[in-house]
Amino acid sequence: MATFNPYLNFNGNTEEAFTFYKSVFGGEFIALQRFKDTPEGKKLSATEAEKIMHIALQLGPGTLLMATDALESMGHIVSMGSNFHISINAESKDEADTLYSKLSAGGVAVLPMKKEFWGDYFGMLTDPFGIQWMVSFDEKPAA
Repeated sequence: MATFNPYLNFNGNTEEAFTFYKSVFGGEFIALQRFKDTPEGKKLSATEAEKIMHIALQLGPGTLLMATDALESMGHIVSMGSNFHISINAESKDEADTLYSKLSAGGVAVLPMKKEFWGDYFGMLTDPFGIQWMVSFDEKPAA
């Protein structure tokens, strides 16, 4: 069965927010990637390159709080109601494709499912009710 986690979008203060959340909930950062470490990083200003591309705070068994800095220079606009996604981590590529297809029917396919530079099979969509989803399958074998 797939797992579900909230994915938050911030206007440049993800690091501050996640330092706060860690002080409240405890846990450990299990991922932290800055935009400078991505293929798009060379196109960004020095300030934007230091912003958070992805961060994940382990809150308990199977529960992650994840986020990004949504950069306007990359076409991202954050507003109340659009400042989060529900992230689905599928157990297989087929499950990811099925969930993506069913959730996007009647909605908007924002980013089609494809292999991404960080290694996951990934896509983004907005369902017919305006809820934003991220669908992911980690194709790397478990260690």
